[in-house]
Amino acid sequence: MIPSESHATVEENEAPVKAKRSKPEMAGGEEEVYHPVKLSRSDLYRPPTAEELNQLKETESLFHCSLLKMQMEELLKEVALSERRKQQIDSFIQAVTKLLQTVPNSSDVELSDLSWLSSAVKVPFLLVPKTTKGKFHMAPPASVDLIGSYPLGTCTKPRIMVDLAVTIPADVLHPKDVLNQRYPRKRALYLAGLAQCFASSSEIGSMRYSCLHGNRLRPILLLTPPGKDSSSFTLRIHVCPPPGFFKPSRFNPQRNNIRTEWYSGLQNPQCGKISGEPPTPHYNSSVLGDLLPRAHLQFLSAVSSQCSAFADGVALLKVWLRQRELDQGTGCFNGFLASMLLAYLLTTHRISNSMTAYQQLRNSLNFLASTDLTVNGISLARDPDSTPSLAEFHTAFQVVFVDPSGHLNMCADITACTYKQLQHEATLSMQFWDNPTVDGFHSLLMTPKPMIRTSDHVFQLCELVKLQSSCKKMNLLSELMDHSGNYVHTALPFIVSLLQRGLGQRIHLLTHSLSPDPEWSVESEAPKHRAQPPLAFGLLLSPELAASVLERGPAADSPMAAEFRQLWGSRSELRRFQDSSITEAVLWDGESMCQKRLVPRQIITHLLQLHADIPESCMRYVGAMVDDCALQVPSTGDEESLLVVQSYDDLSRKLWRLEGLPLSITAVQGAHPALRYTQVFPPVPLKVDYSFFDREKTSRSLVPKEGKPCPAYITPITVICHMEGSGKWPHDRLAIRHIRTAFHICLGELLKKHHNYTCRPCPTHLDVWKDGLVFRIQVAYHREPQVLRESVNAEGLLIVRDNEEAQALEMATIHKPLLTSTLHGLQQQHQCFGGVCRLAKRWLGAQLFSDAITEDTTDLLVASLFLQPAPFTPPGSPQVGLLRFLCLLSSFDWRDNPLVVNLNNQLAEIKNDFMASRESLPVLFIATPKDKKQSLWTKRAPSVQMLQRVVMVAAESLKLLEHQLMDRDQIQDVKVVMRPPLDAYDVLIHLNPKQVPLLTQAVDPPTVTFSRGIIAGKVAQSGGALPVIDYNPVTLYLAELRDAFGELALFFCDPHGGTVIAVLWKPKPSALPTACVVVSPSLQSFLISLTLEVTGEEANTIPNIEAILEDFWVMGKGLIKSVEARTEKWSF
Repeated sequence: MIPSESHATVEENEAPVKAKRSKPEMAGGEEEVYHPVKLSRSDLYRPPTAEELNQLKETESLFHCSLLKMQMEELLKEVALSERRKQQIDSFIQAVTKLLQTVPNSSDVELSDLSWLSSAVKVPFLLVPKTTKGKFHMAPPASVDLIGSYPLGTCTKPRIMVDLAVTIPADVLHPKDVLNQRYPRKRALYLAGLAQCFASSSEIGSMRYSCLHGNRLRPILLLTPPGKDSSSFTLRIHVCPPPGFFKPSRFNPQRNNIRTEWYSGLQNPQCGKISGEPPTPHYNSSVLGDLLPRAHLQFLSAVSSQCSAFADGVALLKVWLRQRELDQGTGCFNGFLASMLLAYLLTTHRISNSMTAYQQLRNSLNFLASTDLTVNGISLARDPDSTPSLAEFHTAFQVVFVDPSGHLNMCADITACTYKQLQHEATLSMQFWDNPTVDGFHSLLMTPKPMIRTSDHVFQLCELVKLQSSCKKMNLLSELMDHSGNYVHTALPFIVSLLQRGLGQRIHLLTHSLSPDPEWSVESEAPKHRAQPPLAFGLLLSPELAASVLERGPAADSPMAAEFRQLWGSRSELRRFQDSSITEAVLWDGESMCQKRLVPRQIITHLLQLHADIPESCMRYVGAMVDDCALQVPSTGDEESLLVVQSYDDLSRKLWRLEGLPLSITAVQGAHPALRYTQVFPPVPLKVDYSFFDREKTSRSLVPKEGKPCPAYITPITVICHMEGSGKWPHDRLAIRHIRTAFHICLGELLKKHHNYTCRPCPTHLDVWKDGLVFRIQVAYHREPQVLRESVNAEGLLIVRDNEEAQALEMATIHKPLLTSTLHGLQQQHQCFGGVCRLAKRWLGAQLFSDAITEDTTDLLVASLFLQPAPFTPPGSPQVGLLRFLCLLSSFDWRDNPLVVNLNNQLAEIKNDFMASRESLPVLFIATPKDKKQSLWTKRAPSVQMLQRVVMVAAESLKLLEHQLMDRDQIQDVKVVMRPPLDAYDVLIHLNPKQVPLLTQAVDPPTVTFSRGIIAGKVAQSGGALPVIDYNPVTLYLAELRDAFGELALFFCDPHGGTVIAVLWKPKPSALPTACVVVSPSLQSFLISLTLEVTGEEANTIPNIEAILEDFWVMGKGLIKSVEARTEKWSF
């Protein structure tokens, strides 16, 4: 049979597939011109046909909107093969088929005799044991058939694989070849003979060996066409026995087909008794799988002919699987299984033949989510009484899905762990499918879910050769024989089961990577099992229990106590608890939250060492690598944030209880990131070294001594104190400010009197020194913003007009406190929310973007990852949260979509309003329940150019960071994503480290040998002199630079200990005056020299760069170490 001819005949009888329209050429070589079709009035306004009405009804009932239907249709067009590609495939198949007919005959030789084979071609098989009985000779194939997805019409892009079954002649095989790997070895030899035949042909581009889904017993030959089409598709050559050559009953999962004595070389005490041999179900299924591909194609073709949308349904299911990395590798749920699953649902009438591809995908995912094939397997067998029962399959395999023959478990290589992952993904997809606030199409089918971005913690087993000793330790000789010596896949299910027992309720899900199909040159030996990439495992943590340091076991006299001790070994010990019970328990190390997050690592390391003989040196745990580097272990901010919140709560209670105020307090609200656990480096209680300071004469406050390094930075923690409304409040803005100042004085006096807190009142706020922290209390009057908006015109009429002053006051006294309390609540629900925010802000600051993406904006962006996590679950660790934050920045469509942060689940559809006024809205638009139309948090920043830069750097950082975390061969330095590229900047202003107060927070902090006026010791709760508050020379210098040169340049600096200010000249500075006066802190005036350039009748002023650089130096005298000009040609 020549497949290309029969396939072409089928295509001629089928309806043509739509292809991209090209312009046909006329006979004279002129191109045909297309004109719009003119419709009559009756045609233009004719009522819709029945078919059109059905489509409209379907769209209305099945889809959120017509857009989703169109997206599905476009996706199907995108993954379908074009007619041109099909022609190329058919042509190549025809060429290969002709070559196969020229395979020469050879004489019979022993299986171990390879003298007939050229030295340039190797056998794609690991010959362990070395020899087995049997003879072999080459002969032309009995038949060549197309199998798989291509003839079925379910082959999809981008990874186009076309399968060709080459049948070994019957005289090459023997009915007893199923024993002791004789058939798999003959199969490999025949494949090597085919490779030798193809080697000299110019019609073959490249030729490599591989294994079908990683199964070393089923090697295949990969062929690509020559020339420019070499990467467009791959032809896979499968070698198969003649149909029906082996009896299916020989492959019953309880039968043995590999003798222990032959495999191990040891005398079997049950020698000669087959009943004493262990069953070899995986080996049996590998051989049986070669017998049935043609029957499977016939079955699927029959099902497909009854359902017009079958191919599209399979295509959608394959895309869904590909995005979740479940469709490739050893033990994957591949496209063949997807087709069989859909066929099962159709034949059992769970879905009807008239359903659309969309409905088929939905019902398939619903079935996967609700059906556990590890417990209740399914079968396509038409006559189940004459075939092995499902119970027999369940005793041999972890996942059971029996094919139409009733003899083959198609899920033989799938572990229970992989199927649980498949179930979890299907359940997750069904949860957000009908959610109108979620973009279901992108979440389902367009968002990739690599393990490092999906799992909360990831670890790798690197030296896979150690799994050989694991098989010995766990006594898995029979299983190793069944897997033909593949110790990696033999040990994997047992290791997964061990870890699941140990981790218990600490995790929701344990997943493992699917080893990629090995590929190697036909001139090379088959790679060893240890040559595959490290085995990766992913943990989806249960946030309530994952960080617990205590593993409490059964009571000491319980029958389960022995099992508990056997699992934990020497770590298990008897402990008495407060309820007087005495139980077995395991206590893990962990004091800080950062250490407690890594308790799963301690558990995994201990169990693998104890039960699988895998040392800790072979394990690479990447669960919190970024946290450790970016947030400076041993503490990553959780404990410090808690101390700040506790101190604030105490201050809030004391403010509420104050007596003697003219008006009562109605609300005390925090308005600082530290109070919502999102401050990158939360304020820490400080004990001041008084010898480092002088005293200010009037207030006796501390003042830094001249010549000393800049004192430690003390962050004021903002607290908004709302006073009750009263008719006594004035209606004049200046009078209100005076009243607020009086309240600050009064509050300070009362706090000093009742609690001995050192206070300093100011017109705008009151600073309170408490527990080594500074709280900045701001009194607020709820009507003040309205007063600021009111003014009286010349005619005496009252005019209400919004202005920046009123907006700023509302932001400070209303919006920020509300945001702080809301995000504090989110932190209570998701313990790692604050950690993700801190990492995200640290990355933004390190990349010099903290002015473009402000702290509040960052917190809202991170909140969206927890509130709308689809297609993921909410992040369970700071590291995975950072990866998703970078993914959000780099992949979200900021131009055409608002980012909805549904804080209280109160937001409905806002897309239409957004699109209607898109041009007038901020480039990065964030919608919250209290801010649906304006995006208050992003009004001022970022600009279009800065957002583009952020998106680009985020994409590169994500790619680099994931590569660092998953590739053990990389230099392990994840800080590389925190180091900004400075090549793009024109000027670098290097700062004196002694005058940078936050130097210890830098990404690469230098060794500090000087004091900043802080000493170790217990911090007093009250009293003491007020230290220098909110003094950061770098911030003040930056503000002066932007005020003076903001028209000419942009200034960037890492707020967390950055020692470089990067300057970027603006390409088109706005109109400049002939002179600009800049006032420095010392009130000296500097004149920026401007060069006058005359061109014809026009006169232009050009900035004098040398003078500006000199002004940079003069303005920052004492703070600046050097000014480095990086460019020779300025872009003015």
